[in-house]
Order: sequence, then structure tokens, then C-alpha cells
Amino acid sequence: MCPQPAPNAFATGRNPHNAAVAVTEGLLRHFPTHEIEGVIAHELAHVKHRDVLISCVAAVLAGMISYAGYMLMFFGGGSRDSRSSNPLGAIGAVAMIVLAPLAAVLIQAAISRQREFAADSYGGELCGNPERLAAALARLEAGNERIPTPTNPAFHNLYIVEPFSAGGVASLFATHPPTEKRIAALRAQAARIR
Repeated sequence: MCPQPAPNAFATGRNPHNAAVAVTEGLLRHFPTHEIEGVIAHELAHVKHRDVLISCVAAVLAGMISYAGYMLMFFGGGSRDSRSSNPLGAIGAVAMIVLAPLAAVLIQAAISRQREFAADSYGGELCGNPERLAAALARLEAGNERIPTPTNPAFHNLYIVEPFSAGGVASLFATHPPTEKRIAALRAQAARIR
């Protein structure tokens, strides 16, 4: 258990044999048992599918793409004299410095969002009723809007809902799909089961 007042949960570990699921004090104190079961089922889905390992690999690949962009600027494109006389080469190098890390972050966020949908689906199946997880997600979203969680943004992808929600262009970088879409998918899954 994590001694945080905001309701949340996360899974960690590189494989099912070296994994742990943690829930916050806020979740345990304020949620009904059937919703806690849905949340834990979601986190167990992350463990089963090795999502923490996948997230780590995605982060390493994002770092490599960013590093390649920086390396191209310094070592690609010919001599210093040819770069200074060719404005398109300089613009291309600057574009690589900006676009490579941006593309890497967007790819990493897209992988994380896809893994959240998969964990929701399997978690809904595992707990026996996707509506339990859907109700928990709605309550988690409201709780995290009310109670801020001081955490490093690098760890947001671990939580079942992001501690801070963003809209507009910032949502492109979100590690989680919009909660409304997750709830809709779970409700559609529940309708198929009935």
C-alpha cells in the first residue's frame, strides 16, 4: 500500500515472477470492494502481459531515437564549412534535433495508451464484470482531479489513471487514453458478455 491520499494503483516488475501491484491508501479507504477488484484485475493484466517491460523498452527506443537525432546534427551532414554554406542542411539538422525527440515521445505515449486499453479489456474479463472497472475508472478520474499527487511525470504511465489530466494538444503526450473512451470500451465489452 502507498500512503497517498489520492486514489490510484500501479504495477511494477519486469515479469510475472518479479512483479508487485500497489494501491494507494486513498483507493483502499474510499472505494467499494468490487471496484478495488476491478482495479487490481487491471493491474494484474499489466503484470501478465509484461507491460512494465514493454514500457521500459519503448522508453529506451525513444531515447535512442532522440540520441540519433542529436548525433546526426553533430556528425552527419559533412564538414563544418559545407554546413555553414548550405542553409538547408542547417535547417534539416535543427529539424532533426526537434522532431526526433518529439516523434520518440509520441511513439512512447501511443504504445502506453494501447497497453492501457489492453489491460482494461483483460482486467474487465478477469474481474468477471467490466462494469466494475468502468465504475472504478470514473471514480479514480474524479478523485485525481480533486486530490493532486506530487509525482514525477516520468512515472505517470505506471498509474491506472494519470495523476494530472491534460487536454488539447497536450493530450498527444498523455500516457493514458481519455478515461471516457476507456469507460465506453469497458461498457461495450460488458454488453457483449451479457
